[in-house]
Amino acid sequence: MSNIALKEVYEVESKHGAFYTGGNVQWSTDGEHIFCQKYGIVSVLSVKKGIVISYLGENNDNEEEDTIKTFIACDNDLNIITYHKSSLFKLWNWKDNKLLKLWKSIHKGPVVNIAHSGERNLMVSGGSDGTVRLWNLQHHTCTHNLKGVQGVVSVLHFHPNVEKELIFAAGDDIKIHGWNIKTGKEEITLSGHFSKVTSLSFVKDENYLVSSGRDRVLILWDISSGSSIRVLPVYEEIEDTFIVPKNVSLPTPFYTKYENAIHVAVAGEKGVVKIWEMKSGKEVYEQQNSIVSAAKETGSLSITHLLYNNNSNNFAVVTVDHNIIIHSLETFEHVKQLVGYSDDILDIVYFGDKESHIAIATNSCDIKVYNILTMNCELVCGHTDIVLSLATTPANSNLLISSAKDNSVRVWLMDEQTAKVCCIASAVRHTAPIGSVAISQASSKFFASVSQDLCLKLWNLPNKIESEGSLNVIHTTLAHQKDINNVTISPNDKLIATGSQDKTAKLWSADDLQLLGVFRGHRRGVWCVRFSPIDQVLLTTSADCTMKLWSLTELNCLKTFEGHESSVLRAEFLSRGMQIITTSGDGLLKLWSIKTSECVCTLEQHESRVWSLAVSKNEKNIISGGSDSLFITWRDVTEERKIKAAMELEQLALEEQRLANLFKANKLTSALNLALKLERPFQVLKIVEGILKKDKHQLEQTIHKLKPIYKEELLKCAVTWNVNSKNCQIAQVVINALMMEMEQLQFQTKLTSTLESVIPYTERHYIRMTKLLQNLHLLTYTLHCMKPQTTFIETSKT
Repeated sequence: MSNIALKEVYEVESKHGAFYTGGNVQWSTDGEHIFCQKYGIVSVLSVKKGIVISYLGENNDNEEEDTIKTFIACDNDLNIITYHKSSLFKLWNWKDNKLLKLWKSIHKGPVVNIAHSGERNLMVSGGSDGTVRLWNLQHHTCTHNLKGVQGVVSVLHFHPNVEKELIFAAGDDIKIHGWNIKTGKEEITLSGHFSKVTSLSFVKDENYLVSSGRDRVLILWDISSGSSIRVLPVYEEIEDTFIVPKNVSLPTPFYTKYENAIHVAVAGEKGVVKIWEMKSGKEVYEQQNSIVSAAKETGSLSITHLLYNNNSNNFAVVTVDHNIIIHSLETFEHVKQLVGYSDDILDIVYFGDKESHIAIATNSCDIKVYNILTMNCELVCGHTDIVLSLATTPANSNLLISSAKDNSVRVWLMDEQTAKVCCIASAVRHTAPIGSVAISQASSKFFASVSQDLCLKLWNLPNKIESEGSLNVIHTTLAHQKDINNVTISPNDKLIATGSQDKTAKLWSADDLQLLGVFRGHRRGVWCVRFSPIDQVLLTTSADCTMKLWSLTELNCLKTFEGHESSVLRAEFLSRGMQIITTSGDGLLKLWSIKTSECVCTLEQHESRVWSLAVSKNEKNIISGGSDSLFITWRDVTEERKIKAAMELEQLALEEQRLANLFKANKLTSALNLALKLERPFQVLKIVEGILKKDKHQLEQTIHKLKPIYKEELLKCAVTWNVNSKNCQIAQVVINALMMEMEQLQFQTKLTSTLESVIPYTERHYIRMTKLLQNLHLLTYTLHCMKPQTTFIETSKT
């Protein structure tokens, strides 16, 4: 056991949270960044790296909350204009996170839409009060108040052709209004929709406009005449559209180019992107590889935004559950998948060859598979309700099993070459949501599942994992009296353990699910059960805030760990079974030593319950996830800290030897610098005494040459010396010299506060010295008075 490297210190390596939580989203012109609304701030996402590089509108602790309600990129995406809760517009340089300008909105209600025209240097804002205001951004003044819209302005656009000088908007009156920019007069009113208008797309060099709405139709308008050319029923509520460029070839065998064709890409309720040719009214392409689920209810959405980037010829689909999926327009293949926001993280497992990926189950029917290096995410679809549990096995790192609220289990396999994950088998045998699954560890021949139907089931895995097979239940047993929270399989595949809300854990034979023992002792439900990797020991965690170790042979409790102040939700063994890492309902992770039953360290980063925990094979990294929507990677830095501490001790010994040599060689100035660096007050005192013996002015010159950080350290030493009356004289000389340097010091505030603490001792020394001088003067006076008497006596004798 002496060769086991015990963990002592973990530090946060990376932390992954939300970058998009609904609302506005915009793609930069160069295609390299996406601007997303995250709660009340704007996050700037690097498309290539898949990470947030900056935030706009974050609150400082001393500032009142002023959340961002909407925004628009401007000035070729160099700046961003945001509208805030305080009714202010703010202009930001997002690269420097610098506020450039702010001005009042003067709308009577909140602003819900902003549009910008870079060629004209104009901005238009639409409010919930039904007004549209035109702003000159050179002077940040409102030039026109455009009226005509009723209710909330839902759509707002400049005509892309500068010569047209038109602004279009739509509101609750389901009409499309067009105003002249110069005169501010309404020139066009387009009536044809019977429900909310959701998008406007312009054919730039022509007088055509395509509008979509919740009334399940697309309308092609002739702007010059103000009439509709075609009303095209699409049989789904459309949320966003864009005009497909004419030079783009679409991926369809029956796609034919019509003369002067107008192709429009649309997306909405059904979760797929379709392309329609507006003049002929034909559907020319329907996306076949969509990973977005269709809306479950009529009137609800599946896709909220459809963004096209001309520079990269890609389009992005923004889903209702805050995922951003980027496709190539020519091939419709996935280019990148970005998960903007995850709800409660219910389970995490390492997945793939050499643990290259992690699979995460959130409050979603999709499994999110992240590439650890790039953090590119692949949404794995198949379940029809929330995924509750995931399991992998060392016997086959590419195999994954999932269970969900849809009462089903699914077996997934990752392709080693492409890293694509596909479902190879599925089955529904439980009659209630399946809360936990576990795969055999020594082989990948079977797995176990537990459900809210109180049953434990043993499943047979297909012999040939590479090909699709069927799942068969080998054995079923009624395992507990209440919901079963967790199931696990022993390292040798001989035993199965379950933990339940009935406050017990049970031990089962993996051959036939025969009950071998019951572990009673917890005062509340058991959340997690784990077998030790080397001993015949079972670990249980409970809502009673304790963890217990049980003997598998005697079925008795060996140890109880106490220290958590909330339910212990998950645990894993570390260091060949000598340590335990646990998570709790208060967001804390704790590392425990089994030998001493003490907590080695506490990790604090989560803000709420930590439901999931995954440990890498080499135990260098741990990933935790919880109800705060964060999954955090922890890195073991124990050995690094030990090596660093050993190097520091070695360096310290060398420095101390060098200090002794300098002092012995009477090189006091160099010795003073080194002693201050090493923070050795006693040696600094001896060096200062040595300098004072030579010359007081030399001490002042030496102090003047010191670096500010060393002057601060010298002040600390002087304060320490001043406490002792033996050294107060030297301390006062040093403090006086430092006060002469006060104007040049960078730590004037610290010097002032430190000197205040010196005053009481200095006053005490002053009083003592004053009394001593008085006593000396009294003695001198007495001697002086005694002199005449002495002279008189001597004269008398003579």
